Amino acid sequence: MNIKDLDAVALSIRSLSIDAIQKAKSGHPGLPMGCAELAAVLYGEILKHNPRDSKWIDRDRFILSAGHGSMLLYSVLYLSGYNISLDDIKNFRQIGSTCPGHPEFGITDGVEATSGPLGQGIAMAVGEAIAENMLAAKFNTEKYDLINHYTYVLVGEGCLMEGVSAEASSLAGHLKLGKLIVFYDENRISIDGNTNETFTEDIGARYKAYGWQVLSGSMYDMEEIFSLVEQAKADTEHPSLIMLKSVIGKHTPLEGKASVHGAPVGEENVAKTKEALGLDPNSFFQVIPSATEYFAAKREEWQNNENQWNIIFDSWSRDFPEKRKEWDQMMNLALEPGESPVYTVKDVLATRNVTGKMLPEFVKRCPSLVGGSADLEGPNCTKLSDFGIYSSDNPLGRTIRFGIREFAMASICAGITLHGGFRSFCATFTVFSDYMRGAMRMAAIMQLPVIYILTHDSIYVGEDGPTHQPVETVACLRAIPGLQVLRPGDAEEAVEAWNMVMAEKNKPTCLILTRQSLPVYEKDDPDWRNTIKCGAYIVKQGGKNPDVTVLATGSEVSMALEAAKKITEKTVRVVSVVDKELFSSQPDNLQDMIIGKTSRVVVVEAGIKMGWEGFATSKEDLFCLEGFGVSGPGNKIAEFKGFTAEKLAQVLARRD
Repeated sequence: MNIKDLDAVALSIRSLSIDAIQKAKSGHPGLPMGCAELAAVLYGEILKHNPRDSKWIDRDRFILSAGHGSMLLYSVLYLSGYNISLDDIKNFRQIGSTCPGHPEFGITDGVEATSGPLGQGIAMAVGEAIAENMLAAKFNTEKYDLINHYTYVLVGEGCLMEGVSAEASSLAGHLKLGKLIVFYDENRISIDGNTNETFTEDIGARYKAYGWQVLSGSMYDMEEIFSLVEQAKADTEHPSLIMLKSVIGKHTPLEGKASVHGAPVGEENVAKTKEALGLDPNSFFQVIPSATEYFAAKREEWQNNENQWNIIFDSWSRDFPEKRKEWDQMMNLALEPGESPVYTVKDVLATRNVTGKMLPEFVKRCPSLVGGSADLEGPNCTKLSDFGIYSSDNPLGRTIRFGIREFAMASICAGITLHGGFRSFCATFTVFSDYMRGAMRMAAIMQLPVIYILTHDSIYVGEDGPTHQPVETVACLRAIPGLQVLRPGDAEEAVEAWNMVMAEKNKPTCLILTRQSLPVYEKDDPDWRNTIKCGAYIVKQGGKNPDVTVLATGSEVSMALEAAKKITEKTVRVVSVVDKELFSSQPDNLQDMIIGKTSRVVVVEAGIKMGWEGFATSKEDLFCLEGFGVSGPGNKIAEFKGFTAEKLAQVLARRD
């Protein structure tokens, strides 16, 4: 280890970071100034990576969970040779720059995850470590060590205060993810001041209780950091937390103060910092030549390492052609052809029950598909009897039992999908997606095809009462850009919704499913299985120019059909809107064709009206729910709330 060159790397990181933040007049200098040595030794001596191929499957992963310190990451990525230019760094936090305010997956070469909200980075890293463990168990042989890499994370005080990190760390310890190594930037400062005011627990003891190995050292002793990592690697039974004492904003006049966390230090202090570091105070974005030379030599070494891996991979492929075929399937998230269950108008069942038929079939046909529920696999119908439970003793298991950890579950699923080779699903009751929302939003930002199976979708949950009856939840999920929300109305639609989910590889999807049984209804559109891919289709034609068109979703399609039968003086068209946002995005002529030439459009959904106002002819034509539900049998609750086919029929019969 060449400490002199690594010191030059750390100095260059500080130089680039403080200038970029000052130029942008925005950013967080505290972390990059305080953690430069860690970044230098991590990217220079510890990580197995190749900046010329940032997608090499057997690379080590590094996630900056404390994403506000993004200039630390951008600086070291630039210096080590990733596809980031000095101009990108000079345009930090500006529109179009590949160096946005927080690290964003898919925007910046070498960034493994979008890590803005604190705590989610470490949770996604747990997913990355699970994926590595699964792939290694599946493809490694006695002769070939094909998958063998580590997942590293840098967390700060805020990450460890957020509950999602506790959920994820607890599960990581239980699963004995020995190739997960977390560095803790222990500076004891947050935005409002010293953490003695808010965060005085024994963090090391907490992580030991989770089942982690806990180590400690100095952020500024690179040889010690390297040694601690080796010690962490030696313990294959436990994830490791390496607690590194540090000084926020080190070498600036504001070091150790909360004020250096989230704002530029000012031009005068930038100059003083450069003087303290031995840099020219009148020169900007300085890079020490020996740092450049150090990484130039390293890049050849890293490329040779990947070349050797490619030779091993080719040999493995020849020796194990069937494994190679499955490898390709998994890397492409490929789905083999198969049959879907068939339902008829004689069938009456909950839409959640369709998952119980289709999910095991998809897991069989799609070797990359893994996941589980938050302690609800029975009610969610996600039990996979033939595929095993994932554990430290059975890394080939396809079911992950997340426990009652919804937020971590969703973040971990994002990490599993980010890793490559896997597509993940997770399940819970619809109302508990509120706990998952932050992670679902991140998956949408990253365009990850995570599948969220959400059952018990309305007041018809019944006796569990308003705490378990989602009325606003579906509208809130639809409000997340890039998150597909499907609410099928019967078993046949649920089959097609599942097929739509599995065909989608560029966005996360929610399947909103019922607890209560619903009849399979006749469908007037003979090509409805294709039309539904527009987001909506005609269930009941009601004539070429109906007097009123009902837009209904989920269980309310059956209600609308029942109400339509009660109307004799008007023609009624019933449209099932399985995906409101998808239907809203269709061209006007397609929407008009499905809705029909009508004087009135009535919307029916067992939820709040928010988002439907643009479809309904008037506010009186929004047949939705106001307020929360109550405890009681589902049908009785509907009567109590005035949400019945009889009441809907009165709305449809109303004269204009």
